[in-house]
Amino acid sequence: KMTVITNVCCPFTVPHCLDKRTDGWLLVYSPVPVGCIFLCYLIILWAGPRLMARRQPINLRPVLLLYNFAMVCLSAYMFYEFTASAWLSSYSLLCQPVDYSHSPLAMRMARVCWWFYFSKVIELSDTVFFILRKKNNQITFLHVYHHATMVFNWWSGVKYVAGGQSFLIGLINSLVHVVMYLYYGLAAVGPSMTKYLWWKRYLTSLQLLQFFIVTIHTTYNLFADCDYPDSMNAVVVAYSLSLIVLFSNFYYRRHPGPVPVPVQATNVVTPQIQVSEGRGKEMRCTTTGDKPSRTGST
Repeated sequence: KMTVITNVCCPFTVPHCLDKRTDGWLLVYSPVPVGCIFLCYLIILWAGPRLMARRQPINLRPVLLLYNFAMVCLSAYMFYEFTASAWLSSYSLLCQPVDYSHSPLAMRMARVCWWFYFSKVIELSDTVFFILRKKNNQITFLHVYHHATMVFNWWSGVKYVAGGQSFLIGLINSLVHVVMYLYYGLAAVGPSMTKYLWWKRYLTSLQLLQFFIVTIHTTYNLFADCDYPDSMNAVVVAYSLSLIVLFSNFYYRRHPGPVPVPVQATNVVTPQIQVSEGRGKEMRCTTTGDKPSRTGST
């Protein structure tokens, strides 16, 4: 039977809440490296479009093919590791404290949490590719907010709670990203693939579904008697709700409902002058509605 060593406290205020297993790992030991990465990201966001303003878009098709399919493989690997680690450790969906021990399964879960965090750093490249291709219309507030905040969210996750309840977020998001980067990779092949990408509109629906699942899962744990930091649960709930709002707005702007067909006017009288043989001029008034036509002689 697995023994879970818990370390329950507020990770943002108490130093001894650090996960000592991951404290010395790359981009984890201090907020300075990830803060520098974020600062560089902001500089690129500001300077990139200005530098590309008078330049032609760069053809990145080979790079995009390699990048997107590499991200498919990485996401599939993380999905497998989250699933296998949780299954073998008999994780609970309702309440799962963090196992801070150095057991093989606990360390396996901690390692895949780090890879998930590192993948969010890699995904900042999405914005760089948009800038180089002059696809500035895709660099929306939603895009920047989602990419930038995920890096900091998972830095704190790996720093303090590498495992436990957070496993479900990584598991679901990895699966969604397998589908998402597969779409981007196929789209990068060229116009010949367009007819096979009819399922594009369902990507946003899939992302919204994951946020709803995470919100429900975390909200339950927030009010349950579970040895997992409430501060982390509260941050996850607030963040998930913000993404639901932003992605819903994006979905309804991208896929508006059917435009109502204007109702044609009825019962409009259209006079017609006809000459009737042997009776002189005859005026016939017809309508476009359901009333019968009227005929009068002059």
